[in-house]
Amino acid sequence: MRLGNIFVDLPEKAEQEQFLPLLAAPGVRLERIVSFGQASPPGFWHDQEEAEWVILLAGSAGLRFADRDEVLTLAPGDYLEIPAHRRHRVEWTDATLPTVWLAAYFRADGA
Repeated sequence: MRLGNIFVDLPEKAEQEQFLPLLAAPGVRLERIVSFGQASPPGFWHDQEEAEWVILLAGSAGLRFADRDEVLTLAPGDYLEIPAHRRHRVEWTDATLPTVWLAAYFRADGA
């Protein structure tokens, strides 16, 4: 058994996003991501082999999808599932306080 708290050891400010693996099991992995004003580099798009389910726990963020013009704004409690290979990027994250994400990566085909 492992016990932890998702809000422990949050940075006051960080140059880079922080990734903390929380769980790894066949077909799924779970991680905490902490952003502090970071965004995807210009022109960069995530194009992942796995599907991703993400919930925003604190802060705020803007996501853009390659197939949509508008930016999707996320607030605490908002979650979404991003299918594998759906190109997306982080346009912005809150620069005044940590943005805490919980992300689950999985293979939708069960492999």
